Amino acid sequence: MTDRSESFFWNGQRISFEPADTIAAALERAGVTDFGAGQGPCNARYFCGIGACQACVVSVGGTPAEACLTPAQAGQQVRTLKPVRQ
Repeated sequence: MTDRSESFFWNGQRISFEPADTIAAALERAGVTDFGAGQGPCNARYFCGIGACQACVVSVGGTPAEACLTPAQAGQQVRTLKPVRQ
C-alpha cells in the first residue's frame, strides 16, 4: 500500500489521494458519490470517467472543472457547485 499523506479538501473535509489520482477517483475511494448540484434534475456524480458527460463538474479553487479529468493536488479546495436557479 502506498503512503496516502497527500490530501485535498472536499467541502472542507480532508480527502487523501494517491499519486496520479483524479479528484473523482479520490472522492470515490473516500465513499463520496454525490458531487452536489448537477445539470438538470440529477446531482453531479462520477459517471463516464472521460469528460464526455460533464456529470462530475465541481468547483476547483472557484473554477468549474470535471472531477474525472482534473488531477488531485495537495491542498486543493474542491467544492460542490451552487445550484443554478431557473
